[in-house]
Amino acid sequence: MKYSKNILDTIGNTPLVRLNTIVKNIKPMVLAKVESFNPGNSVKDRMALKMIEDAEDEGKLKKGGTIIEGTSGNTGMGLALAAIVKGYKLICVSNDKQSKEKFDVLKAVGAKVIVCPTDVKPDDPRSYYSVSKKIASETPNSWYVNQYDNLSNTRAHYEQTGPEIWNQTNGKLTHFVVGVGTGGTISGVGKFLKEKNPNIKIWGIDTYGSVFKKYHETGIFDENEIYPYVTEGIGEDIIPKNVDFDIIDKFEKVTDKDAAIYTRKLAKEEGIFAGNSCGAAIKGVLQLSKDLKKEDIVVVLFHDSGSRYIGKIYNDEWMKKNKFF
Repeated sequence: MKYSKNILDTIGNTPLVRLNTIVKNIKPMVLAKVESFNPGNSVKDRMALKMIEDAEDEGKLKKGGTIIEGTSGNTGMGLALAAIVKGYKLICVSNDKQSKEKFDVLKAVGAKVIVCPTDVKPDDPRSYYSVSKKIASETPNSWYVNQYDNLSNTRAHYEQTGPEIWNQTNGKLTHFVVGVGTGGTISGVGKFLKEKNPNIKIWGIDTYGSVFKKYHETGIFDENEIYPYVTEGIGEDIIPKNVDFDIIDKFEKVTDKDAAIYTRKLAKEEGIFAGNSCGAAIKGVLQLSKDLKKEDIVVVLFHDSGSRYIGKIYNDEWMKKNKFF
């Protein structure tokens, strides 16, 4: 009989799907790495399990312990699945920008959810960074994950996602494109692919209100770049240790409006029911298409499922309220 010993065994080996309609006006082949096929419906399942396993090996996470993390939702889901199977408790600290569906899903799988305001600085005691650290310091037998600076995040994608993409394309890809948040995916995949072929271009998709693009181009952390934005899952107002800027060849910014519109286009034109950052990623590819040739093969990673955005991106009234229609 063929079966998995538990749900964690089904993480990875997600499909690579050719895009057709949404990219019909550009020259190269564009392939989507659809990470919603993971059991927690996002790419974050990979690094969540890796971070937990490494913490166990290092003695940081002990039997019956409590896992604590600041998360926009998807990492929390990956941690929740691993916590269920391995017997840990989980506290997720998030911000009020995230969709209600993300919080409902986390609660459904047994996580305690604490919601903090978005529009505060990272070092503000009310920020979800500060609150998660405080809870970890006050909770006995706990482990603070810190996905932004925990390099097991990058290692997960170096060991798993990168090799999958290389093997699925027979090493023929020329570009890898992905939205950047914690930086683990782009840095891990990028490192693996560049070791295989240094000519492969690694492009990061950023959002307006985030510091990544300017920091990459100038080395300047400009606080004037920081302001509230709607797009979920990408962009930061900090520089995570997982972002390896030396591996990234270019950043491209995509507006909140375009990210939302192209997320819906993916569903209607390709049948891919994807999350908010996926729309940003494919719009970034289209914006950068002038730098692509007909013979290029572009792999764009789609982080998560549209099921987390029913009340927002896929809700007509929400789109009208935000002037995206």
